[in-house]
Amino acid sequence: MQVTWDEHALLYILAYPTSTATSVVAYRISPFHPLAGYPGPVLARVSKFWAVWNTWRGRQHHVITELHRRYGTFVRIGPNDLSVVDVKAVTQVLGANGLAKGEWYSARKDPKAPNNLFILTGEEHANRRRLWNRGMSNESLKDYEPVIAKRSDELVQFLKTSASSGSVDLNNAVGYFTFDFMGDMAFGASFHLLISGDTTGLWDTLERFSITIALLTHIPWAHAVARKLPLISGNLRRLRNFAFSAAMGRVKAGASKKDLWYHLSDEAGMESKQPPVSDVAADAVLAIIAGSDTTASALSAFFYFILRDNTCYGRLQKEIDAVYPPGTDATESSAHDQLVFLDACLNETLRLLPPGPTNGPRQVPYGSAGTIVAGRYVPPGTQIYVPPCVLHRDPRYFSPAPEAFIPTRWIPSEAGLSNVLDRTAFIPFSYGPANCAGRNLARLELKMAIIALMRKLNLTFAEGFAAQEWPDTIEDYLVTFRGPLLVDVSERAVTG
Repeated sequence: MQVTWDEHALLYILAYPTSTATSVVAYRISPFHPLAGYPGPVLARVSKFWAVWNTWRGRQHHVITELHRRYGTFVRIGPNDLSVVDVKAVTQVLGANGLAKGEWYSARKDPKAPNNLFILTGEEHANRRRLWNRGMSNESLKDYEPVIAKRSDELVQFLKTSASSGSVDLNNAVGYFTFDFMGDMAFGASFHLLISGDTTGLWDTLERFSITIALLTHIPWAHAVARKLPLISGNLRRLRNFAFSAAMGRVKAGASKKDLWYHLSDEAGMESKQPPVSDVAADAVLAIIAGSDTTASALSAFFYFILRDNTCYGRLQKEIDAVYPPGTDATESSAHDQLVFLDACLNETLRLLPPGPTNGPRQVPYGSAGTIVAGRYVPPGTQIYVPPCVLHRDPRYFSPAPEAFIPTRWIPSEAGLSNVLDRTAFIPFSYGPANCAGRNLARLELKMAIIALMRKLNLTFAEGFAAQEWPDTIEDYLVTFRGPLLVDVSERAVTG
């Protein structure tokens, strides 16, 4: 049968994208690619859809951990992506003289809203960060303590009330707690999830949004198309409407309270020009997403670890009771420095289960001469990850037993002569000028909540709960989602 001209044309049309794709794949796995000298899975070298698949499953932190065990310090995890586990990379990539944010962050930009602090770079980032730093100063943190205390009391009451019906999901409870508190901080009003639950569906919307953005960070070219899909555009619209409504409510309230909005909007008039409300609203939403998740993740992980060890739990409770005996004000943070074991337990929790397991990358600038990271040349255009979930368990920086929960490794008088602890390799809140702006607030919130719970309640794992399997329920979308952490709750004797 004779082939017609139309059929010839169709063959040519099909051949073009096929040959182009074949050429791209061949180049990416060839010895001529600039990253050819770095080991990694073939599928990762070929396409970013390998990363999309692992992110969609929430398993990228597990996959990257296993790859470093197999390949060592450097792993190629994308056509132009490297994961590096070396303490020198912390300063060389994330430090003040390190690398800037790149393509990975472009998918987080909403064309209909201003960029938030997480996305900004250079002078814009420095200017916005100045406002955040005022809102996170020691003086500002002191202003927030009564609000944290109030929400901590609500968390205690929520657990006591819920326990009357049986075991309680502690992970869900602390998620409500941190979400309510960040509502106070960002927009001057709690969401009251601890009282009435997620009646507006906002929590669900933010979770769906986080997953979508996590996927698009790997394929930013799909960003424009994806945002037009009904489900994604609907979530974005609900998020914008929430931000607008909450911002208008906070503006109407005026400068009556010194919350985070007060500082981000420069209600004190310290800047030459007051920031636009839209900029402040964008950062306020960021504060809710990042601030509520990281603290909830850390709280859940903290109780997971100490409930596994009766000796650790007992020592911690004894320390808290000694620092805050009956009749004292347990909301007074000036005594936190005396809680040495609590601080050690927090650090060890953040080391083993950091709230951002893989963190965001930095990019070697296009058109540059490349850079040296941990002694090796990295070409222009390469995105570099320094994953805390792997770095924190590296025996070069944390030993002995880097996989074990040993709080005393953080207490010099108890650590032992063989203890290795490199604090530069400890980056639970990232590192450098773009590290987590709210890290000090997070630690304050964590300590106040832990003190409230351990003074007023007894917590144990629920009977039959497979606690050892809980870490495997953690899903990494930059923020983390976690499975139920089931506990039995009883009230302690009155401690004041």
